[in-house]
Order: sequence, then C-alpha cells, then structure tokens
Amino acid sequence: MRTQRKQLIGYIEHGNIAPENIPAALLVAKITPDSSAWLLFINRLLLWIGALALAVSCLFFIAYNWTELGRFSKFALIELLMAAVISLYCKQANDCMLSKVSLLLASLLVGVLLAFYGQTYQTGADHWLLFFYWALFILPWAIMARFPAIWIFWLALLNFSIVLYYNSFHGLFFIAFSSDQGLLWSLFIFNTVSLIALEYLAIPFHWLTPRWPVRLVSIASGATITSLVLQSIFARHTGDFLAAIVWLAFITALFFIYRKIKNDLFMLAAACLSGIVVITTFTARHLLDNFQEASFLFLAIMVVALGSSAAIWLKKVHKENL
Repeated sequence: MRTQRKQLIGYIEHGNIAPENIPAALLVAKITPDSSAWLLFINRLLLWIGALALAVSCLFFIAYNWTELGRFSKFALIELLMAAVISLYCKQANDCMLSKVSLLLASLLVGVLLAFYGQTYQTGADHWLLFFYWALFILPWAIMARFPAIWIFWLALLNFSIVLYYNSFHGLFFIAFSSDQGLLWSLFIFNTVSLIALEYLAIPFHWLTPRWPVRLVSIASGATITSLVLQSIFARHTGDFLAAIVWLAFITALFFIYRKIKNDLFMLAAACLSGIVVITTFTARHLLDNFQEASFLFLAIMVVALGSSAAIWLKKVHKENL
C-alpha cells in the first residue's frame, strides 16, 4: 500500500494523471475506501455498538428492577447472558470479528457480575479490588482472544485499580509516597512498562501489529509525565528536577525510536505536542511573575512559532516515509 501510494503521488506530481482522473486513480489503487470497505466498516461499527448496548442494557435493567427481581434472578440473568455470549464465541471461528467482540462482551459482563455481587453481599469496601479481580478474571480470555481491544481494556482496569488503591492507601506495594505526585509516577511507570511490552510483543505476535493500542498507551504514559513536569514547574520549590530529567529522557527516546527505528508519525506528533506544552508553560511561569501585557503577545507568538515548526518538520518526515 505504501509503495502504491508513493508511486501514485509521483504520477500526480509529474502530471501523468489528469486532475479530473485523480479520484478514480485513488479508488483503483485502493487508497480511498470503496463501497465494500464502507459496508464492512458500518457492519463492524454496528457490531461494536450492539455489544456495548447489550452490556449496558443488562446493567441498567437489573438496576432499575432491583426491588422487583430476587437475588438469584439477578445473578441468573447475568450468568445466562454470559453463557450465551461464550457459546457464541465457541461456535465462531477464532479469527472472526464476531467471536472477538463476543469475548469482549463477556469480559464486560464479568464486571457487571462482580458489581452486583459486591452490592448484594456488601463486599465492596475496597473499590480497587473490583477492578483488580475484574482484570484477573478476564486475563485468560484476553490471552485466548488475541484481540488488542481486550488487552487495552485489561490495561484500563489495572489503571483504575492503581488509582483507587493509591487513593485508599496513599502508596503502592507497601511504599508510601510523601506527595500527591506518587500516583502520577505510579501510572507513568506502569504505562511505560506496558508500552515497552506492547512494542516488544508485537514482533513475535502479529495480532499486536495494529498501532492504535500502542498509541493509546503512549498517550497515558506521556500525559502523566507531562503532568509531572507541569507540576514541578508551578511548584514553589525549585529543587525538584527528577520529573524534568525523566521527561527529557522519555521524549528523547520517543524521537529516537520512532524516527530512526520504527517510523510512527503519531508518536512524533505527540512528543512535539508535549514539548510545546512544557516549553510554553516554563516560559509563562517566568514571564508572568512580572506581569506585563507584552508577555501574552510573546507567548502567543512563541506558540505559533513552535506549532508551525513542528508541523513543517512532521510534514517533512511524512513525505520521507511515503
């Protein structure tokens, strides 16, 4: 596809294809989606919406009829729906989209079952346990499905459990943190390790080759370390350089890996955005101490200059990768 795209762009730039024939050429080269591709997209979109609607409807149906339904009726409804979804997975081929979505729906219903179990028997004193056990119970299904969406959902559950655990005990693994930044550090470390694991496992496991799971995890990792840098910039004390050092190392690693080793324009754009935010915040922190009207004009010009420079460089990188 990349070779066809590059060849077609070369033909267009040299005038070998008339302007009125460019849309047809894009369609023939399968660069733009045709009717069958749109039909496949709509079918999968409706499948996803239907699966999510089914899980949410089960949750709200039992919650709305909480007093009318008996204890065993609630659990029987959820368990029967889970059994039907699992049987649908067993009847379908492992690589088809319906089987993977059905297993994801079953993973969602596990959370519904755990929530009603905790509400019925009042076992939800530690909220983090709900998400942790939820992730623990669906781990075999995530391994069986070989579906990136389930693994992203599994990582999201662990992120929620980390947040709730930290809010309850103000630390992780029996280590208490002295500041509120400990939660951000914990999330950054966890998501960075997950990012490295996804990139490493994508080599032997072809079903992890889609880039969107890695990009989602990188957003979580980059957002946390950027937040730590912003907090250190606005902190009154100036001795906290750890966040800045880690952020600089993280951004440098992103630029090196996704520019030299594995080309990924999204990662480079995210790194540029993080750099623009940190540089602008650092400059604003020192300029606005002595409030002057010209400071806002300077910051606006700087943001435009940094954004334009990043856009020009990213466009250049994109042309090199065509």
